[in-house]
Amino acid sequence: MTRNQVCKMTITLVTFMACRMVSAQTITTFDAPGAGTGAGQGTLAEGITPAKMTFGYYTDASGVAHGFQRAPSGAFITFSITGAGTGSGQGTFAFSLNPANAITGYYIDGSGVLHGYVRAASGAVTTFDAPGAGTSSGQGTLALNINPAGTIAGYDFDSSGVAHAFLRARNGTFTTFEAPGAGTGAGQGTGTASGIGLAPDGTVTGAVIDSNSALHGYSRTLDGSFTIIDAPGAGTGAGQGTDTDGLNASGTIPGVYVDSSNVLHGFVRATDGTITTFDVPGAGTGAGQGTVPQGVNTQGAITGSYSDSNSVSHGFLRAPGGAITSFDAPGAGTGAGQGTFPLLDNPSGAITGYDIDDSGVFHGFLRTP
Repeated sequence: MTRNQVCKMTITLVTFMACRMVSAQTITTFDAPGAGTGAGQGTLAEGITPAKMTFGYYTDASGVAHGFQRAPSGAFITFSITGAGTGSGQGTFAFSLNPANAITGYYIDGSGVLHGYVRAASGAVTTFDAPGAGTSSGQGTLALNINPAGTIAGYDFDSSGVAHAFLRARNGTFTTFEAPGAGTGAGQGTGTASGIGLAPDGTVTGAVIDSNSALHGYSRTLDGSFTIIDAPGAGTGAGQGTDTDGLNASGTIPGVYVDSSNVLHGFVRATDGTITTFDVPGAGTGAGQGTVPQGVNTQGAITGSYSDSNSVSHGFLRAPGGAITSFDAPGAGTGAGQGTFPLLDNPSGAITGYDIDDSGVFHGFLRTP
């Protein structure tokens, strides 16, 4: 067999294997029991565990939110925190689930104030408010991450509307912190990423909004040491800059930056501090369009969405080596603001998120290898 014949056979085999891998992908859509079917209602899957437990929240026909967990079998557990409001835009929101199936998030009460909670696998619920959290509508505590030790990370808005980040230990002890350069005006301050913003070793990632309302990413180790992250090409105007999406156990940090033209771009920061920027093929180049990474698994594969030139969103998966695959959930809408929105991938490559259909209704999805 000649060298050319070997090369041709190798190329054919690689192509065949690639086609089999693509065709093997299965996307299952789902709706939580009680999810509303009107525009702006439905099911928003926020994440997936290594055991393929998906979780998140749904809004009912009255626009009230409720938490859920969905087992690999498709069985649902739904819950509402005592004290959660029953008006539109109020209720229970879930964002992070640890290996012990403890879930955390926040609830919005009848006065529009936010409060944190943690719900154990047994169903026992503990509610809490961060020190200094405001008590007026739109203020309060946002719990967004829980790690294997039961530590919770998030942030609160004080009575002036300024954000402050916190860590809450399993015993209820709080540590609050401000990232360097955090602004002190309403809508400014320090926040954390959501879902995967807290590593097992206590490292926290998030974003700081400065006095000009520009964003800067950060990473904070358990001893309180900060690293500020600014992606190359990030804009410096209000609403522009760098935001992180979280991190994996090895310290790889994905994120999004907004340039001076308000176009969105993806980046990944390696453990040595090297930042690689990327745009998904087909991403739009107009203001508010572009590439929006969301999750990263233990292997460093990044998932998220990109909005095209018509502002329709599509899912993507970026392999550790940089190869990008795009996909759409069945039934995803094709109008501006609609489409497919992946949020997290697990170690086996399963991806969860939600899609918005042509009627503006949200549906959860699970994409499995």
